Amino acid sequence: MASPANRKPIMILYTGSDPYSHRSRIVLFEKEVECQVTEIDPNKKPRELADTNPYNEVPTLIDRDLNLYNSLIINEYLDERLPHPPLMPVDPVSRARARMMLYRFDRDWYSLIPDITDGDKKVSTKAKNTLRDGLTVISPIFKGQQFILGEEFSLVDCALAPILWRLKAYDISLPRQAKPILEYAERVFARKSFKLSLTEAEKGMR
Repeated sequence: MASPANRKPIMILYTGSDPYSHRSRIVLFEKEVECQVTEIDPNKKPRELADTNPYNEVPTLIDRDLNLYNSLIINEYLDERLPHPPLMPVDPVSRARARMMLYRFDRDWYSLIPDITDGDKKVSTKAKNTLRDGLTVISPIFKGQQFILGEEFSLVDCALAPILWRLKAYDISLPRQAKPILEYAERVFARKSFKLSLTEAEKGMR
């Protein structure tokens, strides 16, 4: 949500066109929070980013005197700081399961992105096949429910959506048996928050 020119925003999110930044932008627009979203050129990072994040990377969220980095931490903070609409289950068991899914997405799939985009042909092909097969395996989940955790959109969906949006850019085609996850992807892409979250570079990925 854009901030009026004469008002200082409560929050500032430094972001890039990478999938980690993308999932935090989806959360922001789901929450409809007043926030200044500042897109960073990875080759010309501003001094203030290094001043607020020791790793000099995006996404980085500034909320008054609090500086946060790591998109998973940022997203959980936003969900707790701005509880409506809730993006995590209420009960501890379901929340733990959601966090395990987020952890697995990062470890199993997000970790493949550098190999897909920057690896040599052999390494890239292997990573693409691993991601394709992993998405195909979870596809049956969506035969009987709208979203990953059931009928409610969650932080887990926010984490998966950026990968699905980039499949064409990664030159990954899912097989016919993955139809349920492709239909799920279109449901997510149709959400207002997702459309608003896209940078110009991301709009050109499909």
